[in-house]
Amino acid sequence: MTSLSTPLLQSIEIDELLPHARHVVWRALTEADLMRRWMMTPEGFRPVVGTRFTFRTKPAGAWDGTIHCEVLDVIDQERIAYRWTGGHESNIGYGSKLDTVVSITLSDAPNGTRLSIVHSGFELPRNDSAFRTMSDGWKVVAERLETVVAEEASSANAASER
Repeated sequence: MTSLSTPLLQSIEIDELLPHARHVVWRALTEADLMRRWMMTPEGFRPVVGTRFTFRTKPAGAWDGTIHCEVLDVIDQERIAYRWTGGHESNIGYGSKLDTVVSITLSDAPNGTRLSIVHSGFELPRNDSAFRTMSDGWKVVAERLETVVAEEASSANAASER
C-alpha cells in the first residue's frame, strides 16, 4: 500500500500596534525608497495589482537569490498582498523552492494603526529552513518598519510646523 502525504502548510504571523497614522504606515509599505529601508530594495515595485517585481538576497546552490513577486491585491491604505517565490527545486534547506504569499493589513487602533503581516504557504518539511529563518526575519523587519514609520512621521510633523 502506498501512502501519499500532504505537506503541512505553515504561516508566519506578526501583529503590531504602531503609534502612527495609517497613511504614514501605508507610505512605508508601498513606496520603494521607503521599502528598501525596512526590508530589501524592490526592483520594479508599484502598488498595482499585476505588477511583477523582485528582491535580491543571498544566493544558494542553483538559486541565484532572486525573489520573484507579483502584487495580488491592493486596497489603498488597508491591504497589500503579493506572491513571494524563489529558491530552486534542486536545493535542500536554504534556497529550496518556495511559493508563498505575503499579506499586509492595516486597521485603525486606539492611538495608531494595527499592522498585521501574514506570510503564508510554507510547505513543511521542504520549506522548514526558510520558515525558521523568515520567522525570525519578519520580527526584525517589523521593528525596522516601525523605525522608518517613526522617522517619516517625525519628518512630516516637522514639515507641517514650518
